[in-house]
Amino acid sequence: MIEILDPTDERAVRNKDNLVAFYEQAINQKQPIEAANKLVHDGYIQHNPLLPDGAAGLGATFAALTQERENARVVIHRIIASGDWVWAHVNFLNLYTDHPDDLGVAGVDIWKMNEDGIALEHWDVLQPVADAVSPVNGHGMF
Repeated sequence: MIEILDPTDERAVRNKDNLVAFYEQAINQKQPIEAANKLVHDGYIQHNPLLPDGAAGLGATFAALTQERENARVVIHRIIASGDWVWAHVNFLNLYTDHPDDLGVAGVDIWKMNEDGIALEHWDVLQPVADAVSPVNGHGMF
């Protein structure tokens, strides 16, 4: 994982660490309700129209997803943090299928954190990962 942040920016370091912990616990460890209760604000605002607002809504959505998709996981490729903002370039695998060859969905998540390092707001851009065998430009997505 590539990390870009000022190590003297204590808020950025804490927020990056909290977000990494959220991804790990919520998706990779399949404990989304616990992760949301710990790292997402009750008044959390979600800008993806397919996901609910609030910690409880986000936790329940990921709980259903991780129960349905045993192989669901996330790989963080890049993470950038500055103050209360964290951007993550990730690969969400097995969100839509449990097929072992699933290439997943590339995502850029933008998170706004509060003064305690809890997620307040979230935006994302998602794109299916192109077949690595036939990229038109010769570059991979990560």
